Amino acid sequence: MNARRPRNRSCESHPSHASHNSHSSRSPERVLPPRGDYKTLLSFQKAEVVYDITFRFAHKFLSRGDRTVDQMIQSARSGKKNILEGSKAGLTSKEMEIKLTNVARASLEELLDDYRDFLRARDLPIWDKDSKEAAYIRQLGRKKPQTYEDYREFVETRPPEVVANIAICLTHQTNYLIDQQLLRLERDFVQQGGLRERMTRVRLQHRNKET
Repeated sequence: MNARRPRNRSCESHPSHASHNSHSSRSPERVLPPRGDYKTLLSFQKAEVVYDITFRFAHKFLSRGDRTVDQMIQSARSGKKNILEGSKAGLTSKEMEIKLTNVARASLEELLDDYRDFLRARDLPIWDKDSKEAAYIRQLGRKKPQTYEDYREFVETRPPEVVANIAICLTHQTNYLIDQQLLRLERDFVQQGGLRERMTRVRLQHRNKET
């Protein structure tokens, strides 16, 4: 029984700042919008936990020389790193942020499939999304910030089928958050455009203030 991927819900919007400029009732548009620290993104925090679990899982429960070890670790790393790089790239390119965030999403989907393969090939159960085990991990996943320490005891003491199912639950959670990010990024791009459009608007604002 494979857990279904949650559907996207409404996205968070950035708060606006009131202007104190006496020449305008609105704050002038910035060419480079302010960016938050990627480490505060819950999607990044969860992706980092998924990487930490996957690194330990692959080395502990997969055979040495098995190509799946490198594949799983690389997929988990790609998920984490592309969220980071996308957040940084978003300072100058919304298109690149969307592209890299999509790469992160695809990498984690590949990792999810590897965990499912591990369980299915060994006739081990995949937790139903409504099971008490999955519900417990969802509850634990509400803690902020998310770190590996929240899951260390389970990863280091439970059998491989439990660790794999925990990783599956956390990857689902991460994918859901990334889906929300992508909806917000796409909406912001449609409404605000990219860097070139912002530069044009700022130049026009500057010219209008001089006239």
